[in-house]
Amino acid sequence: MRLIIVSNRLPLNGVQKEGKLKFEQSAGGLVSGLSAYLDLMKSTSTQDIEYVWIGWPGITVQDKMQTDVKRVLKDLNASPVFLSAEAMDKFYLGFCNKIIWPLFHYFPSYTDYDKDYWHQYREVNKIFRDAVLEVIQPGDVIWVHDYHLMLLPGLLREELPHTPIGFFLHIPFPSYELYRLLPSEWGQEILHGLLGANLIGFHTHEYAQYFLRSVLRILGYKHKLGQILAQDHAVKVETFPMGIDYERYHSNPASSGFGQNMKELEQLLDGFKAVLSVDRLDYSKGISNRLQGYKLFLENNPQWCEQVVLLMIVVPSRVGVKHYQQMKRQIDELVGEINGRFGTLNWTPIIYQYKFLPLNALLAMYRQSDVALITPLRDGMNLIAKEYVAARLDQTGVLILSEMAGAAKELGEALIINPNNLEAIAGALQQALTMPEAEQKKRNEVMQQQLKRYDVVRWSGDFIQELLQVQKGQSQTLPLDRHQQTLHTFFHQADKRLLLLDYDGTLVPFTDSPDQAKPDKELLDLLQNLTETNTEVVIISGRDRAILETWLGSLNITLVAEHGAWLKRPGEPWSLRKPLVNTWKRNLMPILEMYADRLPGSFIEEKEFSLAWHFRQANPELSAACARELMDELVAFTSNINIHILQGNKVIEIRNSEVTKGSTGLYLALKDNYDIILAIGDDTTDEDLFAVLALEHSWPGVLPPKTFTIRVGTDKSQASYFLPDYMEVRKMLQGLTSETAQLKTIQESTSDGR
Repeated sequence: MRLIIVSNRLPLNGVQKEGKLKFEQSAGGLVSGLSAYLDLMKSTSTQDIEYVWIGWPGITVQDKMQTDVKRVLKDLNASPVFLSAEAMDKFYLGFCNKIIWPLFHYFPSYTDYDKDYWHQYREVNKIFRDAVLEVIQPGDVIWVHDYHLMLLPGLLREELPHTPIGFFLHIPFPSYELYRLLPSEWGQEILHGLLGANLIGFHTHEYAQYFLRSVLRILGYKHKLGQILAQDHAVKVETFPMGIDYERYHSNPASSGFGQNMKELEQLLDGFKAVLSVDRLDYSKGISNRLQGYKLFLENNPQWCEQVVLLMIVVPSRVGVKHYQQMKRQIDELVGEINGRFGTLNWTPIIYQYKFLPLNALLAMYRQSDVALITPLRDGMNLIAKEYVAARLDQTGVLILSEMAGAAKELGEALIINPNNLEAIAGALQQALTMPEAEQKKRNEVMQQQLKRYDVVRWSGDFIQELLQVQKGQSQTLPLDRHQQTLHTFFHQADKRLLLLDYDGTLVPFTDSPDQAKPDKELLDLLQNLTETNTEVVIISGRDRAILETWLGSLNITLVAEHGAWLKRPGEPWSLRKPLVNTWKRNLMPILEMYADRLPGSFIEEKEFSLAWHFRQANPELSAACARELMDELVAFTSNINIHILQGNKVIEIRNSEVTKGSTGLYLALKDNYDIILAIGDDTTDEDLFAVLALEHSWPGVLPPKTFTIRVGTDKSQASYFLPDYMEVRKMLQGLTSETAQLKTIQESTSDGR
């Protein structure tokens, strides 16, 4: 197996040194985490585990240098994506950090919905797609990371329909009410892009549920135990809380610099209790709230003055973004205010550093600090909290953690607080600084066992294994594209052909109202052309006969209405296939009317021998509950009546039990000696037809051996093959028509020549 890792940035940073471009290893949870996983796989596997990391090299590379850079990075298992400074400005600083980052972190007032940012985001995702296609090989597994590349899985799925594709989001996914603030076109395209993956991973169950709800409300896709049936494949949505490289923080670094850092901190903190705050400069981290909470703590607990020090490390970030510049000034002012008000000649309440810390210095601070104050306003996971706990070799120390951080779902033994409650921050500091050592060890022992057991290697391994399992567990219904040539061959060789076609969802897209699904000229021409290839075309639909007659009556095709109740051959009047009664409708109509009144957007469609309750335009969550209730009530009410109730695509239909697409399809199939039968449908009602046509496997001679059944969509089906949507159905039928017509022309020309 070869793993293709795709992220916005490579694990290497390009830097200009002495006029030359050089690459240095970059830091970060993702880089260190995946590196640890890959190193372990290489050391424990008998097979050669290969990987390629695709991403931006951190610097704009001139065209004349790109070939050399590719060659250098290839030896480092990296494949660069070259982007201009302008593209990075609108893509990264623009769409990613001025739209997605604030919105997904619950700061909607900070978003800047600039359409140029969106266009650039789409273009950069396409550039990444092309970069993946350059290196992809058969058998590769693709793992796409984070919010910068949310369109990429869908773009790759179009080109690589059978390749396992995973996606992991490292930031929160917002609630539906926030996500819907995105312009609808953007929001829909992002969801479709994410659904191109086979497996989508989130840090917490909460984020996964928010995503599933947005998919339901915006795209209308329901899920079953986290599995969504998209148009051409199944998608699993799962929770994978990211871990850390536990041993990296629980052991002493070999570097001599670590010892020096420890000595310097011991001298600095001599006689003081230390509270550690480490964060990247970002409004989502709640740094100002933290400072104000510390200020309140000193006000409420004057006995701690000259006894405690807040070590505040703020790592520079996105210095070109206005909100970050404003926040930096606010932090500087708050630190100055607190130090000026409470400080003495012998004591500075806050030791503030605005800089990046290497691992040695950071680990020394973890070891020397009595308390870690980690209080983001919203955070995907927050690995700093986990690193602090892992670094405590003697199991002392207290973690104060925001309930808004993903890590709070795992580290329940920490002091969990709401970061917007300054009194809670002050109270937690008092509790932490006075907590008995025995209780500290008891809490940390539990958390350390959790972090050691589910580390970053386990996180990576679980995701990859789940991705492979999801891919392996796809529906047994085969994609038609692998077998389309066989179908074409049999179709062209046949003298008599029967084509059984559903209408809604198969030949036309679903619409909000049934009367909006009128056939376009392309479809009418296609159906007419099919009839000219010695093919009997049958539209076998749940529609009533009046609408089918209006839309398709001029064509030389057979029409079947209400799933088989009515049948009309070309040039003949409509006829009932068998005597039916509809007196039951007046008893059931009041029930349907009651539910139509209860669910805004739903409505009733009455046909001659059936009733349908449609809820495509209604709230999908409320619809699901109402549909379950209605099904239960109808089943109970009709237990002694000879009718059938079935739930289709956003519709519940009631019809006579004697009428099914299966019995009608078999009746039509046995009317003549066909050489090939092709049946296509997208709904539950079509499964009856697929099941009947499968009899040719059990009863040879009853039906022609060349029988093809095709389900539109990836729902579990008795059909042999599937196509993703109605557009692919039309495309396939157009191919059959044109090739058959060409073959007919060649045969006629050959005959004339003789």
